[in-house]
Amino acid sequence: MRGRSGPFWDAVEGRAPLPRAAATLGLELIDADVDAGTIELAFTATEAFTNPTGNVLGAFQAAMLYDTVGPALLATLEPDQFQSTTQLNVSFLRPVRPGRLVGRGRVVHREGDQAFLEATLLDSDGVVIATATARVIALRDARAAA
Repeated sequence: MRGRSGPFWDAVEGRAPLPRAAATLGLELIDADVDAGTIELAFTATEAFTNPTGNVLGAFQAAMLYDTVGPALLATLEPDQFQSTTQLNVSFLRPVRPGRLVGRGRVVHREGDQAFLEATLLDSDGVVIATATARVIALRDARAAA
């Protein structure tokens, strides 16, 4: 994806620091297809993310899905654009232990500044553990305009 810029690309390509929440989740870009509106990311679920039974807490899974659906659109935006999530729905399908998790997101539909996105979160065996859908609005990034 050389040649792309903006808040998302600057962070994943090391020109700017990752947002703190993304860094906490161990976010790593695996692949993005800007034309298709798809993205694949990896996260590192640590022992610090677990509940008393040793499974990754749903809130961390939701955060990983949130950091998958947003970048599915962010990767396609112009350098001075950002997105704001207006709705996020998460379904937890099965428990998961700490380790490397993969998020796959895609832009399902976009019309003007509105978009509908979806994502899946998979465990190290490739089994889907959680899913999400989101509605977002693409905006001009106030930081880029400053």
